[in-house]
Amino acid sequence: MRKFNINVNGKSYAVEVEEIGGDAVASAPVKAIPVASAPVASAPAAPAPAAPAAAPQGAGKPVNSPMPGLVKKLCFSNGATVKEGDTIIILEAMKMDTPISAPSAGVITYSTSEGTNIDTGAVLCTIA
Repeated sequence: MRKFNINVNGKSYAVEVEEIGGDAVASAPVKAIPVASAPVASAPAAPAPAAPAAAPQGAGKPVNSPMPGLVKKLCFSNGATVKEGDTIIILEAMKMDTPISAPSAGVITYSTSEGTNIDTGAVLCTIA
């Protein structure tokens, strides 16, 4: 049986580990030596959401995101003419796809791109 001191998130734990199989090696008692350790994150940090892109000034009515999520698909290309009610963007939030519809007819100019994480209220596009 071997004894170890393990530090996890600033807490020290004394553990005993039994070696199974192989040749048993006789060893001298292990003395714990305090070691200063850097703080360890308890879980990998999620990527920070990208800052929303600014909409062109005076380019039409902005369409804002109703929720935070991932821009999964841009349904039109920049400069395309859309009709009121057309699905213009697909957002993914909590593993569900949510269609975003055009609030009015006009020419669309996207302010984001596919694969971008956005926050609630971020400008997705403008329709002029």
